[in-house]
Amino acid sequence: MDVGGSLTEEKQLGRVVAAARKAAGLTQQGLCYKSGLSYSTLAKIERGAIRAPSVFTLKHLASTLGVSLDDLLRDVSGDARPAAVLSEPRGKKVTKNGVRFVYFDMNGCLVRGATNRAVATLSEESGVPVETIETLYWQHNNAVCRGDVSIDQLNTVLAERLGMMVDWNRYYLQAVEATPGMFELITWAAENYEIGILTNAMPGQVNPMLASGVLPRVRYTSIVDSSEVHALKPENRMFEIAAERAGVAPHELMLVDDDRVNLGGAAELGWHTMGFDAYHPEESIVAVSTALQPAE
Repeated sequence: MDVGGSLTEEKQLGRVVAAARKAAGLTQQGLCYKSGLSYSTLAKIERGAIRAPSVFTLKHLASTLGVSLDDLLRDVSGDARPAAVLSEPRGKKVTKNGVRFVYFDMNGCLVRGATNRAVATLSEESGVPVETIETLYWQHNNAVCRGDVSIDQLNTVLAERLGMMVDWNRYYLQAVEATPGMFELITWAAENYEIGILTNAMPGQVNPMLASGVLPRVRYTSIVDSSEVHALKPENRMFEIAAERAGVAPHELMLVDDDRVNLGGAAELGWHTMGFDAYHPEESIVAVSTALQPAE
C-alpha cells in the first residue's frame, strides 16, 4: 500500500510501464495483442499487483514498445527494479524451494513445431494424407526415441508408404524452430544454476541443433538423450539417470516440460516440476523465471 503519499515499488514500476505504453499510442489490449502477453498479466503489472515482475517480461514489453529495457526503467528507482536487472549473477544458486539443478525438455519447450511441420511437408510432397503419415510416425516414435529401432528403419517404413525416399531427420531439422524467448531464459538460468536437457529424441537430432544454435549454446552440465540411454520419460529409469548425472538429490531437481505425464513421473520421484506451453511461451517463461528466483 502507499505510505505517506509515496508510491510502493510495484506501483512505481506499474506507472512507468503504463506511461511507456501510452507514449507508444497503445491501449492495454493493443499492447497485449502485439506482445502476446495476457491482458490479466499486463493489467496486474500496471496496477502494481505483481511484486518484482520477471526481467524477461519487462524485456519483452520494452522490445514491443520499441525501447530498451534501460529506457523503460529509467525513471524507476533501483529498489523497484527486477533483481535480474540490478546485478549480474554471482555463481550457482539455490531457489527458495531448494532447487539447484534444472532440466529443460527439448521438443515442446526449447524448440517447437518440428513434427507437425515435417509431417505437413511430407504430405505435400508425397500426396499422402497427413493423418496417414502421423499414424506411421507415432507407431514408431517411442521405439526410435528409445534406440530400439534405428532412424533408418523409420525412414524405410515411411518411404514404402509414401513412395519416395525419406530422411526424417532432414525434414525434422528443417522444420524445427527455437521457442521465442527461450534463449534469454536459458542463458540466465545457466548463469545462476546447473542446467541440462532431458529429452525423448530420435538419434541424430540434438547435436545438429546445438551446432546450429537452434538449441541455446550454453554450458549444459548434462544432456540426457533417450536414444542414447535407452529409456524414455516418464519411465523411472530416465529420471534416475538424469538425477545421477546431475549429482544432486531428487528434491533439488526441477523439470520444465510440456507433457503432464512426464511432469507427473518426475513429481512422483520427488522432483519439482513446471509446465510449459511453447505456443504461448511468454506466460510460461514468466512462471519459470519466477519459480527460479534465488533464495535470499
